[in-house]
Amino acid sequence: MTITDAASAPLVAVVGATGIQGGSVVKALEESDKAYRIRAFTRDASKPTALGLASRGVEVVNVSLVLENKDKVFEAFQGAKMVFLVTNFWEHADPGRETAEAKQLIDAAIAGGAERIVWSGLPSYDKLSGGKYPHVYHFDSKAAASDYARQIGAPVVDIQAAGYGLNNAMLRPGKLADGSLALQWCVAPTALFPVIDAANDYGLYVRQVFELPVFPSGSEVRTAGELITVEELARQIGEVTGKQVAFKQITGEEFGGKIQALGVPPHLAEDLKECFLSIAEYGYYGAKEISSHEGLARKPRTWKDIVETSDWSWMEE
Repeated sequence: MTITDAASAPLVAVVGATGIQGGSVVKALEESDKAYRIRAFTRDASKPTALGLASRGVEVVNVSLVLENKDKVFEAFQGAKMVFLVTNFWEHADPGRETAEAKQLIDAAIAGGAERIVWSGLPSYDKLSGGKYPHVYHFDSKAAASDYARQIGAPVVDIQAAGYGLNNAMLRPGKLADGSLALQWCVAPTALFPVIDAANDYGLYVRQVFELPVFPSGSEVRTAGELITVEELARQIGEVTGKQVAFKQITGEEFGGKIQALGVPPHLAEDLKECFLSIAEYGYYGAKEISSHEGLARKPRTWKDIVETSDWSWMEE
């Protein structure tokens, strides 16, 4: 169904529409057999991704969704009956700011008349670990916003993203001393890791929830195209690329050192180290299972599908 400007169609406000998760939400709604008006927010309406959205019929609104711009933020959500919210911790790496801005987005959506709000949250690893891993800021700051939504009784569903963006310098396989390649994480080879092609598939879950006859306020959705062991994750990279890729378990200190060696500040390296240690010990979603694919518009992609469409040319360097 083509995105419409018909007043009879519900208006969906999408935060992060020029990014991975928000862009996936727009794509999923665009593929629906239902008609939607879509309003996307950006700080630069002249950039190619924003222009591309506008060419598809999306209403592109130039606004900065920061705390200091409260009046404009509240104005931006006026009239939207459905809202997708996401924040980007890595843009500023300030957990207090992320939580505060997420709360403001929730408040603005409610004030604007939203009846169905989807928030891209994550579990608290501080809580899951009983305080053992208190420095996973990029998870805990989102979890705090989820708690806020529940506390005020907001019409919010928390749709949590599985691991994605794994083909980056911090997490992809690296070369060992003998020249061979190995995925080196501080988890056991048999540790289970949920993965998702977020750009293509995260939006499927959002669309499903938006289109349910009864909106399940207060619930959680835990996304994953596949739940896979990390040794199998490494093996499939090798299978697709034709390279020999092993998995090598390293210590948390070694993992944190590798991250810092790439120029990541110590407190953020500690964040990532504790994140993976918590996954190894308690699971990505804790004891909770990933959500069913039943009812999604199509089946999400597997890890092998993701590998096959990723750029691994760096392996030739």
